[in-house]
Amino acid sequence: MYLALTALATGTKIGGNLEVAVGPPLRSRLLSRRPPMRRSASIVVAILATLPSFRDVVAQVSPRPTAAPRPVFAEPAIAPNADEIAFVHAGDIWVAPARGGEGRLLVAHPANDSRPVYSPDGTRLAFMSTRAGSPDIWILNLGNASLRRLTFGDGAEQLDGWSRDGRWIYYSTSAHDIAGMSDVYRVRSEGGTPMPVAADRYASEFMAAPSPDGNAVAIVARGFGLSQWWRAGRSHLDESELWVVRGDGSGAPKYEQLTQRGAKQQWPMWGAGSADGGSLYFISDRSGAQNLWVKPPQGDARQLTSFANGRVMWPTMSANGRTIAFEKEFGIWTYDVAGRKAQEVPITVRGVAIGGAAEHLVLTTGFSDLAVSPDGKKLAFVARGEVFAAPAADGGDATRLTTTSAAEAQVAWAPDSRRVVYSANRDGAWNLYVYDFATSRETPLTNGRTHNVSPRFSPDGKQVAFLRDGRELCVVSVDTRQVRVLAQGVFGRPPFFLERPIAWAPDGRWIAYLSGGTKLFMNAYVVPAAGGDARQVSWLANTRATSLSWSGDGGFLLLDTGMRMEPGVLARVDLLPF
Repeated sequence: MYLALTALATGTKIGGNLEVAVGPPLRSRLLSRRPPMRRSASIVVAILATLPSFRDVVAQVSPRPTAAPRPVFAEPAIAPNADEIAFVHAGDIWVAPARGGEGRLLVAHPANDSRPVYSPDGTRLAFMSTRAGSPDIWILNLGNASLRRLTFGDGAEQLDGWSRDGRWIYYSTSAHDIAGMSDVYRVRSEGGTPMPVAADRYASEFMAAPSPDGNAVAIVARGFGLSQWWRAGRSHLDESELWVVRGDGSGAPKYEQLTQRGAKQQWPMWGAGSADGGSLYFISDRSGAQNLWVKPPQGDARQLTSFANGRVMWPTMSANGRTIAFEKEFGIWTYDVAGRKAQEVPITVRGVAIGGAAEHLVLTTGFSDLAVSPDGKKLAFVARGEVFAAPAADGGDATRLTTTSAAEAQVAWAPDSRRVVYSANRDGAWNLYVYDFATSRETPLTNGRTHNVSPRFSPDGKQVAFLRDGRELCVVSVDTRQVRVLAQGVFGRPPFFLERPIAWAPDGRWIAYLSGGTKLFMNAYVVPAAGGDARQVSWLANTRATSLSWSGDGGFLLLDTGMRMEPGVLARVDLLPF
């Protein structure tokens, strides 16, 4: 084989509207602190009865049993007297005894409620909510159940904590800085105009903790820890510093650096009492895994817990400084400061969160992974993380193919137009599934803990090519589910999908694919479908290429290619026999 390379043109995408019948919302709102979608935008809500099939193609989809979801508890807030813990479950706020036991629903709303924090006297609970659109701070009076909105900014406000006298609420926001940089503000708990506390330009400042005497505020500076707190592992993007800011607002604040960069250092908390009032507790992965640390007024920081793995996040401290509650592996834990002991809090929830009922939504936006069947009669696509199919000519109501709490993506048709294959992130890994319209059944093609993505049917419909774990091009038999490895490469891993990185030759004898090579330039390769050596067929100095197609006569490949800051172009690779 040989090649001739021609740049053709920049590409455009064509969009359209479609009505979609959607059942229960995909997102069970287990982790409500993710950036939320406004649920009321461009939808019409009604009770969903049945989902009509499209004509002569699809039988009515029967519901399939799913495994009971594991309870997810997040963002704990320990009460000032340490007798109870408020936490987030299913997008609502619950409360349970600090020693463990039955959790009761405290705040419920169809929107996402998150990050509860008790006032120092325990009479009020501040929390974040998207019930008015973007995340704002709300305050619940625990004595009379009255609720009021505290912040009204257009951007998201991340609740940090209360001043020790209960007069101020501190929060972080990126609404007023440039390039997504965040600043620290405070607003009176009874309402008023937010005032900047730390608003240095070109530097992120977040996760504020006012000192017990009110004369200083500990903050986290630099890095992307506010927006990427969820990132597992170590990255230079997440490394941060701890600082103390002093000033009453009448002049420029004074900064004092407490720690150097080199690790995550997040969620500072001041110690309490005469013996510990100047100490600063925080979360860090400077020893490898995330753990609780403490920085005394004099001397170096020391590690308190000894977790070897897992995530330690969202800590809060009781008023007397004796107990710290934190989230670990979707559970609630506490740390006894005096006894230096961490233990999980056993919680069972009693009650049901708001939402989860069947809905009928008419959507005109938010579609992805559109794929037209080879016979041109049907359209498969993803909406709200579920796979649907509809008539290509008429549109109208779509038939839902998947009903899971996991995300589905990358839909591709079989040559007979009677099956689709897609990837789904279930049980902690992406795997491949085939849906047969004749039987209305889904069949798994792959399983295990490695990511299997980007499926493409062979021309005879008997095999599916896919990428495994970001390193291997594989083929799986639809009938036997036997997997063969064809080539090694650099493909990237979820959630960084390439749009269409695999293409079969029309005769099914070759498979073309995109892979990173020298300096991670993305280029096209071909490999025999029966096995053999892979051959590079393009040599482009680029930073991105996401889609690849094989011409109908088998004579050339088309791929998109481009640099990071330049418009993409369409390149043609002519394949000539040796």
